[in-house]
Amino acid sequence: MPEGVSVKHCLLGMESQIWQMQRVIWGIGYFPSMKNLILCLSMLMGTAMTLPAQWTQDDIDQNGPQIEFEQKEIDYGTIEQGADGTRRFKFTNTGDALLIISNARGSCGCLVPSWPKDPILPGESGEIKVRYDTQRIGRFSKSVILTSNCEGSMITLRVKGRVKTAAGPQNTPKDE
Repeated sequence: MPEGVSVKHCLLGMESQIWQMQRVIWGIGYFPSMKNLILCLSMLMGTAMTLPAQWTQDDIDQNGPQIEFEQKEIDYGTIEQGADGTRRFKFTNTGDALLIISNARGSCGCLVPSWPKDPILPGESGEIKVRYDTQRIGRFSKSVILTSNCEGSMITLRVKGRVKTAAGPQNTPKDE
């Protein structure tokens, strides 16, 4: 399709040509002449033949935004209490339209996600940052649900691991 011309403009142009054909056919009276009929049919054929040249397969087969993650699950392994609980899910927009992540929600208050608020261009990358509260001792398995403008807009990311008690200073008996 020519740059700066949308499908809407093409359809409006086609509608205008059809209106002109109707005026030619019916403009002389209710009984059009053979000459006017042939003229209208040739205009219709000309319009029909130019449409495939204006619309490319790319215009028809747009996939929209597509999000592809390097990984959808992160295993923290065993970490100490109070350790850095921040991890990153890296992704790329492999589609052909802007990717917009409108929300990211942790499965509980101990997992806090942050996401890019600006649209991600096709071919560009970004990351979802998650922070787990490592003050909670024990095993954990949590999820983050992303909402985006991709087809099947709900995407689930998972984190798991185990937080062990931090090794503190040794309790030694006091000398008396």
